[in-house]
Amino acid sequence: MSTEQLPNEILVPDEVVARKIYFLRGIKVMLDRDLAEMYGVETKRLKEQVRRNIERFPPDFMFEMDKDEFENWRNQNASTNSEFVGLRHAPFAFSEHGVLMLSSVLNSPRAIAVNIRIMRIFTKLKEIVLSNAEMLYRMERFERDLENQGKSIEALLEMLDQYIEQTHEPRRLIGFGR
Repeated sequence: MSTEQLPNEILVPDEVVARKIYFLRGIKVMLDRDLAEMYGVETKRLKEQVRRNIERFPPDFMFEMDKDEFENWRNQNASTNSEFVGLRHAPFAFSEHGVLMLSSVLNSPRAIAVNIRIMRIFTKLKEIVLSNAEMLYRMERFERDLENQGKSIEALLEMLDQYIEQTHEPRRLIGFGR
């Protein structure tokens, strides 16, 4: 079944997925509870499947938040404590590769469709970062060029000032004198 054949309620809007991507340990990750919600499964079941297939999830694919990361995440992202009622264990955080691996563990049409959507959003985010990096590089180069041109103009103006300030012997006038 292709993603075009799936009902629209299965497809998660890009904005929703993008808001669920966090930056943790220097990488972009998604949390087990958010992924479970998008896949339409309980977080408990998602974690069970991951634990049953733990060899598919090396540390660069998935890790469990440590206590400090968990508290920091809760403090930064909690608008109310009701979101965290019953949340006793630190969530699993999945890198882009870990999210991709989940599609093989949760082999359902919905999981596949959601994974495709997530991978496309990760790709868009990379393109945005690369685009911004290129733009930043160009701006820095432009500023350097402008600064160098400014220095050249200053040097030219200084040379002109020195030339004007130099006293020359008065020139002998040529022509009819009075």
